[in-house]
Amino acid sequence: MEQPLRERALPRDTVFNEMLGPDGTPRPHYATLCAWLDEQPARILKRKRAEAESIFRRLGITFSVYTGSEARTADTLERLIPFDLIPRILSAREWRLLERGIEQRVRALNSFLLDIYHRQEIIRAGRIPAEVILMNEAYCVEMIGHRPPLGVFSHIIGTDIVRTGEDDFFVLEDNMRTPSGVSYMLENREAMLHLFPELFAAHQVAPVQHYPELLRQTLEAVSPVAPEETTLAVLTPGIHNSAYFEHSFLADQMGAELVEGHDLFVDEAALYMRTTRGPQRVHVLYRRIDDDFLDPLTFRPDSALGVPGLMDLYRAGRVTIVNAPGAGIADDKAIYSWVPEIVEFYTGEKPILKNVPTWRCAEPEALAYVLDHLPELVVKEVHGSGGYGMLVGPTASKKQIAQFRKVLKARPKNYIAQPTLALSACPAFTQAGVAPRHVDLRPFSLVSDRVRLVAGGLTRVALKKGSLVVNSSQGGGTKDTWVLSE
Repeated sequence: MEQPLRERALPRDTVFNEMLGPDGTPRPHYATLCAWLDEQPARILKRKRAEAESIFRRLGITFSVYTGSEARTADTLERLIPFDLIPRILSAREWRLLERGIEQRVRALNSFLLDIYHRQEIIRAGRIPAEVILMNEAYCVEMIGHRPPLGVFSHIIGTDIVRTGEDDFFVLEDNMRTPSGVSYMLENREAMLHLFPELFAAHQVAPVQHYPELLRQTLEAVSPVAPEETTLAVLTPGIHNSAYFEHSFLADQMGAELVEGHDLFVDEAALYMRTTRGPQRVHVLYRRIDDDFLDPLTFRPDSALGVPGLMDLYRAGRVTIVNAPGAGIADDKAIYSWVPEIVEFYTGEKPILKNVPTWRCAEPEALAYVLDHLPELVVKEVHGSGGYGMLVGPTASKKQIAQFRKVLKARPKNYIAQPTLALSACPAFTQAGVAPRHVDLRPFSLVSDRVRLVAGGLTRVALKKGSLVVNSSQGGGTKDTWVLSE
């Protein structure tokens, strides 16, 4: 008889195990899943894993892996998104806490964006130094004085959240520009419904499949014309972009058009797309390209991805761009450490969700501390992403730390540092059986006439034993996130 797969022993450190309590017994919302896992032979789960890989391969759900040393210049390989079979479960109480904290945060950050491109009250009040905002390369001077529809700059936001204890949730990053991953959240759910219908029958899991409809409602709410008259388009850089599957998927799910820059043109104070039936007007453009490439007449003149004249049209209110140009400064890592002040300034409330303690290396005292404690800290490039341009001190070699020390001394303004958090662990199906692995969570907020969230988000999991890096490009995977109804 096969031994139960569930690993009852907890990691021998301070890691918070989301499934098991300190004595090894299941937490109440995991009890049914624990019992189910104890009954599953390893061969059945291995077969299900192979079936899941077949599903994702058929759908073409891939991501790009950089094969060189520099993420911006290296060649890439397309690989399947690693998918873990065991769902992550959040209780209704846990989700209520997250939901309130996320909504507070995204409202405050949108208020911040509207302010810094208009009256700049937060600077006048001395809450944030002017140079932190006005000298930031993510600050878009072309947006000064422009008020987007409903005053919303960032309509689609992915908030990266980590956990270290029972109610200890921290925001690691606010993705306010072109956050990705929601298609994986939706396809993970579809795969789980297909693979384990009996598990869903035993749980009351909040749905996520209505996200594309909520996304459409969000975009229509900021259209310059009535919702029923609105034409939506998703602007993609093309098939070679690492998130192209998601661009195509969301356009299809919303009933929107998928376009590239050369499909669009400006004429007679309107944005049009070329179709087989002749030009068709576009009212809302959900862009999945960076600010610099949107309009060669305003930003980079060598860009072939954008649309000449688009920004003039946008500023005239003839088309809505989602997310708005200039929104990226709100998720810049140089701004991140000021977010608690931002939340308090615009809401009058203390932040519900905490920031990770952060040292700004641009400040001499902070830099001195970071240099003295590099082996203990995570150091991040201010404009970096995807797990690149960073140092994870506890897992770095002495040579790597010495090299990073030189870079940090030469360009301290380009970096922040944070303590190495003991990320919570969830059960994952590994080659050795069911074992705890570190996770984070990216819930997706939709902001226009109101804030819309689906219950859950994308859980990313560090599949390598002991690893804290959850990015798929760095060996991480994803799993379905279940929020239980009361």
